[in-house]
Amino acid sequence: MKVVVLTGAGMSAESGVSTFRDSDGLWEQYNVEDVATPEGWARDPQLVTDFYNNLRTQILQKEPNLGHKLVAELEKQFDVTVVTQNVDDLHERAGSTNVIHLHGELMKVTSSRNPNDSRCIRTLDKEHLIVKMGDCAEDGSQLRPFIVWFGEPVPEIERAATECMQADIFIIIGTSLNVYPAAGLTQYVPPTTPIYLIDPKPVQWNAARNFRHIMKGASEGMTELMKEIGNGMKK
Repeated sequence: MKVVVLTGAGMSAESGVSTFRDSDGLWEQYNVEDVATPEGWARDPQLVTDFYNNLRTQILQKEPNLGHKLVAELEKQFDVTVVTQNVDDLHERAGSTNVIHLHGELMKVTSSRNPNDSRCIRTLDKEHLIVKMGDCAEDGSQLRPFIVWFGEPVPEIERAATECMQADIFIIIGTSLNVYPAAGLTQYVPPTTPIYLIDPKPVQWNAARNFRHIMKGASEGMTELMKEIGNGMKK
């Protein structure tokens, strides 16, 4: 049985990861146009590089929460694909083995000339987190974060949509369903597939289908959901 889990910023919020859109989020401290657009990179690559160096250092100080661990635990019973809007590696550190990162991965860097050139994508280790100006990719261009910035295409969206079309159970955790193209993935979920939405806040989702809203955080919500779907169901 195939389970697809779509996660957003609320998934990692319990781990202390700053969300971008909430009132105390990162966009309150930084101008999005300066640190998350190709134009911002072109204007001041040093500022952008420093911003993501700082984020990397912060992320390594965070740990997966119970919600992350319970999503990983689903793999004991189901064929699980996690589709995340988050750029952290907390799903992987919790044990999830099949994770699609729609918006890129903070722990990776790539070519600033051709960001999606697989030959240039490199994973940073804990001892070498800091990228400096003059550090080059395989094609000789300055290394930039392997992040999908505003205005850039989302190369993993088609693979994510394919996974959604195969879902027997679809779980949404910690996302407002207002950010596209990720929010549009729900349209690919088969009409007979049950959908569970875990988020402590009211969600304005105009879905023309039934879904169960568990109004709890990631950890509490996943604990409740595991009791419902985890009994007696095997791969």
